Amino acid sequence: MAWRSQVSVSRISSSSSRRGAADFPLRSALPYNAAVASLKGKTVVITGGAVHLGRAIALAMAHAGAQVAFTYLHSAKEAQQTLSEIQKHGSEAIALHCDVRDAGSIAAAVERVKSRFGRIDVLVNNAGFFEAVPFTEITEEQWDNMFATNVRGPFLFSRHCIPELRASQGRIINLGSLGGEKPWVTHAHYCSSKAALHMLTRIMAKALAPEITVNCVAPGMIENGQDDEQMLKRFADKTPMQRNGTADDVVSAVMFFATAPEFITGQVLTVDGGLGLR
Repeated sequence: MAWRSQVSVSRISSSSSRRGAADFPLRSALPYNAAVASLKGKTVVITGGAVHLGRAIALAMAHAGAQVAFTYLHSAKEAQQTLSEIQKHGSEAIALHCDVRDAGSIAAAVERVKSRFGRIDVLVNNAGFFEAVPFTEITEEQWDNMFATNVRGPFLFSRHCIPELRASQGRIINLGSLGGEKPWVTHAHYCSSKAALHMLTRIMAKALAPEITVNCVAPGMIENGQDDEQMLKRFADKTPMQRNGTADDVVSAVMFFATAPEFITGQVLTVDGGLGLR
């Protein structure tokens, strides 16, 4: 295949299992804890890339040399800030207003990427929705919006990018959640949607092989700088690694799949410090 390389691992917002208004802090001097192969000359598309984990992923891709296109819905100001930060590193980038629930909006965004960069090598389906609602109080509208964003969005965006990804022998990386593996009673619609995305990942991996690899990163408890300290300590105490996750941890997993051998496909990589083992 044309560009496969090795890697040595050292409300619409991002798809972690916890959310907050502030961007996720980065622990390291680099935007991810990995020595990844260069993505120079490659074009990466990231949905929901203006804030939170999406922003961290966009910056990491730019640091690796990629041309970056990212979408946003309500975060116009933050999108311009992220765009400026990427461009400061000397990388080409565009910010695209897009509603991943709408096929027409997706088609327009993908056409702009093709017009600007002429190719798509990596698609990161990061845009997602999260909310906590007791099971008996979830409305039909809440259920439908959750699935429209977290499942139909990645399905539609991937479908629109397939011709370019086949041509480049590219990759799709979905952002799932530990919630897709665990039955959280106050997040029934969220957990169900992420479980569906995990299954969609496996199906797409079979359907789009051998030209395109499809994998999924499923974060656990990721600190965002605004969560309650007592809650954070409670989660850290019951996590085998004795801490909560950071943006670095998730971004490292995404960067791995962006550069890993093409023989790795159909995988759901849980990044949770062992929390899901309980």
